[in-house]
Amino acid sequence: MNTAPSLFQTARALVARDVQLLWRRRGDALQPALFALLVVVLFALGLGTAPLVLSKVAPAVVWVAVLLAGLLSLDTLFRGDAEDGSLEQWILAPVPLAWLVLVRVLTHWATTALPLVLAAPLLGEMLHLPRSELPMLLATLALGTPLLSLLGAVVAALTVGMRRSGILVALLALPLYVPVLVFGAGAVAASAQGLDASGALLWLAAGLLLSLLLAPLAAAAAIRIALT
Repeated sequence: MNTAPSLFQTARALVARDVQLLWRRRGDALQPALFALLVVVLFALGLGTAPLVLSKVAPAVVWVAVLLAGLLSLDTLFRGDAEDGSLEQWILAPVPLAWLVLVRVLTHWATTALPLVLAAPLLGEMLHLPRSELPMLLATLALGTPLLSLLGAVVAALTVGMRRSGILVALLALPLYVPVLVFGAGAVAASAQGLDASGALLWLAAGLLLSLLLAPLAAAAAIRIALT
């Protein structure tokens, strides 16, 4: 009789474990959102209180805040599992390692980036973002933030065997993040000028689909290399 757990059962168990650990570290879970809020406030103070000036840079500022907040928590994506030996159990599990990586990345995105996407209207109001630009901003964030998480997972997996790799993770991830930032903020800017922004959205969607297929495989290979 086959007693191996199914992919769904494995994903449910991993998500339940991650949520329990996140609940125990509620303060750490709030750090990305608080950091993004701090970045937006500093930009607003540094650029002054002129609504016209703030509204022009609002999409870029929100995108930069979300990107930097994602970098803040990227090093911890697999670090805890490497320290307590869970990654070795992942490799020995009767399910593909890439599947476990994908579940972890999606859970990480849902607990760190998704709250920022939901808070984007508030951040936009702080920067006097025109409400007509808000739907495009939300669309780019919905496509771009999971793409950032998937790309960051590959970098985090490459450095999981290193100690104190926070700065290295940021340096390696930033070149991968720049195109996403350019297309995301550029789509909102183009839409504000009355131009067709569908091209940028299609590029983000294509990048997301490719990352969903390839990033878990690449991250799983990097984890195997780091632990051998």
